[in-house]
Parts: sequence; structure tokens; C-alpha cells
Amino acid sequence: MASVGLFYVGAVLFINGLMLLGWVEPKAAAILNLFVGTLQVVTPTYLIFTANGDTTTILQASGLYLFGFTYLYVGIGLLGGLDSTGVGWFSLFVAVAALGFSALNFTQLANKPFGVIWLYWALLWSLFFVLLGLKRERLTRYTGWVALIEGWVTAAVPGFLLLAGLWQNRGLTALVLGAVGVVMVVALLPTLRGAGPRHAVEAPEPTPQPTEPAPDRPLSRA
Repeated sequence: MASVGLFYVGAVLFINGLMLLGWVEPKAAAILNLFVGTLQVVTPTYLIFTANGDTTTILQASGLYLFGFTYLYVGIGLLGGLDSTGVGWFSLFVAVAALGFSALNFTQLANKPFGVIWLYWALLWSLFFVLLGLKRERLTRYTGWVALIEGWVTAAVPGFLLLAGLWQNRGLTALVLGAVGVVMVVALLPTLRGAGPRHAVEAPEPTPQPTEPAPDRPLSRA
């Protein structure tokens, strides 16, 4: 069931990346954020309630809330035209938590590929924090491309392979994911010199109003 949610996380990251790049309007992206956010809250809740006290299952399910809450937060914020600061600072919390889940996957859960994937997510949510929380708009295009690529590399493709029973939980998979991540980070650096999102527009200059000549008045005497 978690694999289904992971697959659709790929879809929402893809759409959010396109939104940051200016190819999808924010309110149009909001709907999918609400759909996937709801899925990523219902899914871990079901998994936890049916875990029968299995601490490993509960641990793995608990991380899904980080993303479910993010997408709901984003979707509601986009529809309501809310300031993004709250989402940005929550993203910092997610980024720090992702480092912890990465460490657990490398050690306790013995799942090195997802240890690397959690590092991907820590990077992306750190970018969300800097972009949305600290308002560093210079990172807009870079963050958009990272979100778009991670949507496929860390969610859609792994989710599909897990559903098909083709996922390989091996050290080689982790190495390939790590290499792709390094190439992504470096190859996208030129986008930091690019322009902002295409849909962003500057505020129009105020239209000058014609002025009427002042009426003739007698000069006052000192």
C-alpha cells in the first residue's frame, strides 16, 4: 500500500517542479497536492492501525506523514493565496527528519537504496526551506528541476518497480542512486544563473495621472 503512495508522490513532485519552472499555474497544481496529501495521510494511518504493534512497520509508516502534511499545506496555501513562510519552515523540519530516516534505513532497516532516497528528500526539502521560508527566489528554477527529477528518480520509478516486484534492494542500487544524485546536483548548477519562473510577473508601474494647472493666486506678502 505504501508503494502506491510512493508512486503518486512522484506525480505531485513532477507537477510541483513544473509549477516552480512556470509551466503549471499554482492553483492548477494545488488540486493534485490535496489529492496526494490526503493519500499520504490516510495510508500511514491505515498501516499503523493494522501493524499490530510491529515497531518496524510503524516506523516506516510514520515518515509518510512528513510528505502528506507538506502536500496538504502546499495545496491549501496555493488555493488560499497564503504566504509560503509556514511551508518553508515546516520543510526545514522535514529535511532534518529525513536525515534521521536515512540513517535508520542504512542501519536498523538495512535498506541502503532508501537510505540514499531519503538523502535526496532531505536535499529537496532543504531547498524548499531556503526558497519558501527564507524567500531566496534565486533558487526557484534550481529547486523546480530538482523536484521534477526527484519525482521520477525517488518516487515514480521506485514505486512502480516495487508494485511490479522488480525493485532490487541491493548496494549496487544505492550506488547508482547516489551517482545520479551527484550528477543532478552538479549538472543543475547553471540554472542558478537563469531567470525566475515564467509565470512570475512584475508589478506594473503606476500610471501617471494628468495634473491640472494651479489656479492663479495673488502672491502673499511677507
